[in-house]
Amino acid sequence: MKIRLSAAAACMVASAIACPAFALDFPSRKPGLWEIQSGDPTGKGAGHTMQQCIDAASDKAMRDMGQGMGKDMCSKQELRADGGKLVMDSVCKIGNTVATSHAVMSGDFSTAYRMESKSTYNPPLMGRAEGASVMEAKWIGPCKADQKPGDMVMSNGMKMNVLDMMKTRPQKP
Repeated sequence: MKIRLSAAAACMVASAIACPAFALDFPSRKPGLWEIQSGDPTGKGAGHTMQQCIDAASDKAMRDMGQGMGKDMCSKQELRADGGKLVMDSVCKIGNTVATSHAVMSGDFSTAYRMESKSTYNPPLMGRAEGASVMEAKWIGPCKADQKPGDMVMSNGMKMNVLDMMKTRPQKP
């Protein structure tokens, strides 16, 4: 089964790089233009590449957005340091499905980092009982002249600004 990322799903992938600040502070990324590649760890299936322009404020806003989503959807969120790596464990509800995930991040967040994750879905989500992904991000330099913090360019060329999308998102009372 081939699954395409919608704009909303792509934003969720992007926010995965800015996961919630749990008990341990999540590192900030170096301001500038980041290239993020994600895909199946086996190399099967199409991967996705996007670019994201950030500054300190937009990076924090995306971490805060991830934290807010986590509070709404997850009964468990843990982040801990383990030998120079960050290990994240979560249990989240996606519709009627409970997703149990384990992810390991390594790197320095100023030039490059990598995240490997495995999840199980009960009941299966979109026909899948489990999934795995690898995401690699690298800093490629300053943002381009026509970019502003929060701008993302998806692999299909679609452009959006996550910060602008957050402003138009309905707020909970």
